[in-house]
This record gives sequence, structure tokens and C-alpha cells, in this order.
Amino acid sequence: MEPAPSPSQLVGPKRHHPVPVELGELPQVDAIAISHDHYDHLDLATVRSLTRTQKAPFLVPLGIGAHLERWGVPAYRIIELDWDEEAQVGGLRFVATAARHFSGRSLTRNDTLWGSWVVAGRSRRVFYAGDSGYFEGYRGIGSAHGPFDLTLMPIGAYSPAWPDIHMNPEEAVNAHLDLGGKLLLPVHWATFTLALHPWAEPVERLWREAKARDVKIAVPRPGEAVDASAAPAVEGWWEMLH
Repeated sequence: MEPAPSPSQLVGPKRHHPVPVELGELPQVDAIAISHDHYDHLDLATVRSLTRTQKAPFLVPLGIGAHLERWGVPAYRIIELDWDEEAQVGGLRFVATAARHFSGRSLTRNDTLWGSWVVAGRSRRVFYAGDSGYFEGYRGIGSAHGPFDLTLMPIGAYSPAWPDIHMNPEEAVNAHLDLGGKLLLPVHWATFTLALHPWAEPVERLWREAKARDVKIAVPRPGEAVDASAAPAVEGWWEMLH
């Protein structure tokens, strides 16, 4: 089954493109990092499959470990962290950092933590923002853990009605610069329709803002690999699809 941002595959919304890599085709991974417990980020069927086919630990914000244990993940494979706590996994340093969002499944709200992740090796650093509105905390994360060779920043599902939940593309550029980012790779767009803006609007706005502010971005096709040291030029491939 494919993960969906709702409790049911029947409710939807549907994906705009297939899953780039099936779970069974994944190589053995070193870590599985979760940002929060919303359905499109924490999928029961996916977790159960990864528990069977992988040996890697799950790194999760506080409270999410209880979900995983109920779903059959052994306790020794669960690493729960509060903001600013860290763990060493696979030769990398994972730091749970702040985000502006919320959590909840079914009728529950905010009984587990949400967050972002710093992944730091000996010579490279990556920041994954998870889901978040823009907030001043990015400057502090950049000062404490940056600069970053790559930032994975959400750019879609925004609306003036919920500015504290999802940032817009211009705010993603602001956050990237606050973090001391070198290359910005946009995420959280193109897969599901979760807001009223047109499908390609997030990446078009991002591309304009990046050009105006001399920010380097990479916009891979779904499933395409990116080498942060030699990212290809942006081609506008989405313009041929919509």
C-alpha cells in the first residue's frame, strides 16, 4: 500500500506520481528518521514493512515511540529524542531540532512531539525541516549546527489561513538562508494536493525567489538522485507535466 495523508487509502487524496522506490527494493539503511506522526509522515503499513525488512533504528520525536511499539517495532530499535537531544547512528550524528507545526492522529492532538533533523557527518551536514511554518528558531539552529551543505525544505501545502503550519516558498528561502544553507532541495510538494494553490505553483515561486536572492536550488524529478557537490541546473521539467 502507498502512504496517504489520511487514515484511509479510500479517502485519499491520491498520489500524483508513483512511489519512486518500492520498500522491498530499498538497500539496508542505517537509520529511519521520522519528523512527526501525521499520516503522510508516519504510515502504519510502511513502518511494519520496514520493521520486517530492515534492521535500522527508528529515530523519532518524543511520544512517537509508543505508536511504533503498538505496531510491533522492538523497543531496542526505537530512539526517542526531545529537541536538542542527539544520537550517534551509522557514523552520523542525528540531532532532533525544533519546528513550528503540530501532531495528531485520529481525534488526538499534540500528544506527541514534532520536529526537524540535523544529520551531521565528519565533513558534511544536512538539515531536514519536516513540516513547519517559518519561525525565528532557524537562526538558532543554523548557529548551533550549521552551516549546512544541503537543506530539505518544505515548500507546498501553504495558505494564509495556516501560516504557522506550512511555510510558503519565499519563507523556505528565508529559512534556508537563516540556517546557513548552501543548496536547497524542496520537499513537501508535487505528491499530494493538500491546499488550494495550483500543483506547480510552489516550485515556480521557489525558482523565482531563488534567482532573485542568488540561492542555489536543486529540483529533481520524483526519485531522481542528487549529488549536493554537483547538483544539476534546474530544468523546469514540471512545466511539461502541467
